[in-house]
Amino acid sequence: MRTANGKNERQDKLIDKSIMKTFNRRDFLELSGQGFIGASLLPFVFSCERKTGAPPFIDRILPAPKNGGFQDPDYWIWGASVIKGEDGRYHMFASRWTKQVGFGNWVTNSEVVRATSDTPVGPYEYQEVVLPIRGKAYFDGMCTHNPRVIKYRDKYLLYYFGTTYDFPLPDAENPEVSQENWRKAWMNKRIGLAISDAVTGPWKRLDHPVIEPRSEHWDASITSNPAPAVDPKTGKILLMYKSSTEGLTPPLLLGVAMADRPEGPYIRLSDEPILRFETTGNNRRDVEDPYIWWNGEHYEAIVKDRSGEICGEEGGGVHMWSEDGVKWNLFEQIKAYSRDILWDDGTRSHQNHFERPFLLIEDGKPTHLFAATGTGPKAWQFDRTWNMVIPLRTDI
Repeated sequence: MRTANGKNERQDKLIDKSIMKTFNRRDFLELSGQGFIGASLLPFVFSCERKTGAPPFIDRILPAPKNGGFQDPDYWIWGASVIKGEDGRYHMFASRWTKQVGFGNWVTNSEVVRATSDTPVGPYEYQEVVLPIRGKAYFDGMCTHNPRVIKYRDKYLLYYFGTTYDFPLPDAENPEVSQENWRKAWMNKRIGLAISDAVTGPWKRLDHPVIEPRSEHWDASITSNPAPAVDPKTGKILLMYKSSTEGLTPPLLLGVAMADRPEGPYIRLSDEPILRFETTGNNRRDVEDPYIWWNGEHYEAIVKDRSGEICGEEGGGVHMWSEDGVKWNLFEQIKAYSRDILWDDGTRSHQNHFERPFLLIEDGKPTHLFAATGTGPKAWQFDRTWNMVIPLRTDI
């Protein structure tokens, strides 16, 4: 039988046993019309080619500074993207929204801001709102969220998702959002782009999304969670994005597109998602929050395992690589990071979420891992949130 990546069934049985052991332990592969054995359910799947000789990404992780990152007692803080500016300082672009409304109002009240620090670990100090409300007529007019900043030639590119809606902006007097309105705002999520000559702005926002959903395709609902990287061979921009087929119904899926210039057009490199982990009986095996980079030889990525059935920990990280940005392979040691944190004072904690992973790359190597996190009684119930930072070993 032919598989989705062109191998036959006999070849599939020769897949490295150490990789298969990881998947079987989590019931990852159901070998009847699934993944590596059949293409009837999954039209495009990742490869299980093993990347040998690479140390586990998780071995790079060092103790996290307790007073590092970016936090504000009056705001929910989420999703860091950091770049070193012309001034030699580190500039963090982040999402924030007032704590006068609930954490769940990220989809209606978020705005992208900039904070700075003299060092990568921080603490970062708030500087300005970068992408404010600009009116319901714009696709991103009421909310901006999940920023990703990169340098492209002599320009700074700030990708994000924006949304708009036809109901009043929630505030301290009327903070509640009905389920219908919340879904309306969520379904309007589209990836946008702002461009600047300087990391401090001013920023020129495009008035249209850089990539739209496609009806009757796997990415029919939204375009969200942008992860850009510049292809060093061609100078083109590779953009990974998140979508779904039926709105909030899992699985969440990832696609890739490429553009010759920041303004686009962004052309999809595959009609199908680049990864599929779900099975016939479990559509919740999926990933989101990609971060991609070029390591000098090929692309690498870290993504969040939502269910924990891929890397072994719910909310843990999955480490992948690709030659072309389309065909992605899992590293032999696939776990990239954990929600179990060792702090620089010797204490340990299990974080209530570790989201939106981002890597600061300097001299071609990841030096710091950033993530949105929080404290609270249970999942998605926070008393505070902030962007934390973890230094990484650079000698392995």
